[in-house]
Amino acid sequence: MGIATDHQYIGQAMMKTNSPSMCGIAGFLTRGGRPAELAPLRRMTQRLAHRGPDGAGFHVDGPAALGHRRLSIIDLAGGGQPMGNEDGRLQVVFNGEIYNYLDLRRDLEKRGHRFTTRSDTEALVHLYEEVGERLPEYLEGMFAFAIWDAREQEFFLARDRLGKKPIYYTESAPGFAFAFASELKGLLAIEGLQRRVRSESVADFLALSYVPEPETIFEDIRKLPAGCTMRVREDGCARPRRYWQLDFGAGEQEGEAAAMEQLETLACEAVRKRLMSEVPLGAFLSGGVDSSAVAAFMTECAAEVKTFSIGFDVASFDETDYARKIADRFRTDHFERVVTPDIAEILPVFAECFDEPFGDSSAIPSLYLARMTRERVTVALSGDGADEIFAGYRRYRLGVAEERARRLLPGGRARALAGKIGDIYPKLDHFPRVFRAKTTLQNLARDLGGAYYTSMTAFRDGRLHAVLAPELRGYDPRPGYEARFAPHAHLPPLKQLQAVDIETYLPGDILVKADRATMAYSLESRSPWLDHRIAEAAARMPAQWLLRGMQGKWIFKKMLERRLPREILYRPKMGFSVPLAEWFRGPLGPALEGLLTAEQALVEPREVRRLQQQHDTGRHDHARKLWNVFVLLLWWRRHAQGLEIEPLPAVHHRTQ
Repeated sequence: MGIATDHQYIGQAMMKTNSPSMCGIAGFLTRGGRPAELAPLRRMTQRLAHRGPDGAGFHVDGPAALGHRRLSIIDLAGGGQPMGNEDGRLQVVFNGEIYNYLDLRRDLEKRGHRFTTRSDTEALVHLYEEVGERLPEYLEGMFAFAIWDAREQEFFLARDRLGKKPIYYTESAPGFAFAFASELKGLLAIEGLQRRVRSESVADFLALSYVPEPETIFEDIRKLPAGCTMRVREDGCARPRRYWQLDFGAGEQEGEAAAMEQLETLACEAVRKRLMSEVPLGAFLSGGVDSSAVAAFMTECAAEVKTFSIGFDVASFDETDYARKIADRFRTDHFERVVTPDIAEILPVFAECFDEPFGDSSAIPSLYLARMTRERVTVALSGDGADEIFAGYRRYRLGVAEERARRLLPGGRARALAGKIGDIYPKLDHFPRVFRAKTTLQNLARDLGGAYYTSMTAFRDGRLHAVLAPELRGYDPRPGYEARFAPHAHLPPLKQLQAVDIETYLPGDILVKADRATMAYSLESRSPWLDHRIAEAAARMPAQWLLRGMQGKWIFKKMLERRLPREILYRPKMGFSVPLAEWFRGPLGPALEGLLTAEQALVEPREVRRLQQQHDTGRHDHARKLWNVFVLLLWWRRHAQGLEIEPLPAVHHRTQ
């Protein structure tokens, strides 16, 4: 095993800020039957060049146009897109990977279909001939695609079950009945498309740190939700249709041992299928349970495994010792790099690749990791999704414990009293956790959905109202978020939390981060734990198999005990963090002030300055709130106004 170790930083030289982030797709349908022109399609796909640096392809047919940017993974010589069926009436542009395409191909060939490439993409048009809009139900993988049917004069779009690959669309572009693209920036290349900010999305973002689908930050652009398809004709509005939804109803179980055996089989198969590639392939390795499990299964399927870790020169943020132990255990070809997280250098990259406000600061180390990994491989497996699928988050344990306490309180008066005590309880940000009971007390007065909203949000209620610009204060995200729990009220509390997270947080935060950070460097990321068969098996398990006592991911970890050491399986979760609190007492303080003084109508500057002053004293930690405001204003400057990002003075975080 070789270990490559050095200190490097990410700078603008690594990626031009006017061409930021795997395959990108785009297309449109003109209004009134007007023949489509190639020029706007070229502009749209050029904005997606980072997703596919290996080539571009176009197809124009009457009122329809399809464009593709390619990152070559399979059938390097013959997999160009758009791709058609035998007579050419169906044309597809596709982003993702179909892991069962060889099985599909064999069946389709028996039915008389003729294939001209070895690409997984070609299976889509032939299967569409057979099953129509049921097509995605047959697919295993991650995907976003659009098929143009010249005979029916309609588009058919689909997105994978859990939302790994994105599709944005609009019905408001001048001259177009419909247009779509892999990222917002592809649509923003359309001349005349209005960039009207959706006021509700501003509030949603400041609260949740992302804009929940199907909405976007713009009034006239939407996301196709995960697990949905859509048919589009020139004379009708596009309406998504759900073809898959995770069923959390308890199924028949043969017992824990049998469930673990089934889970192990599914896990092994999910990893093996994701090793399909004609280009160099590796795995992210943090040293946590989820990525270590991926590495363990990979070494059982492949002769050589490359693993990649990012370390930080601050002990509280660094997990490389654990990653190195896993690399040694499985004899992977391991590469690690120690970086000094420098917001001044990474900010232009971050601002460009997230073209919708995105407040998860772990995107910053994710960019470092993707950049380093892309130096040696084109595809990387990740541990994303295990926390949602197997209930690994600490907040699940707290939410279930609060619900138990809530049910023990004798009636509504006791719950109301707990809430009132919480309202006057001081906010002790820097005290030991045992003394920070304010949110817990307030949550006891709420139902499960209301309490979870409080736990998940940065700004909420009065604080959100105060920070919003006056003209944006008519909307409160809380009722809509709480309403998401209603369809799941029959489930155990843990399953309710998981169900809402998988509808909101997973596609809105985790998978956006994974897609954009890797696409920024033309790297494809694959997530075995988000295999839909694994998700379905876990959803059917009793809640106590997922969360036992204070141990989350219980059955997942028990299944892994013969592969991974206990010090990996049962150590405290660290997370992927950066020193936001110190940055706002350093270079981000003046940078935020500069954005506040610029023309904007999104936030109330006086309230933001008040939060910044409290943060500067060290008595309150407002880092997440300030970061959301900063990201929102940064996005406004770069993507709403189209201005360049001004440089920050370099500052490095050092161990004290």
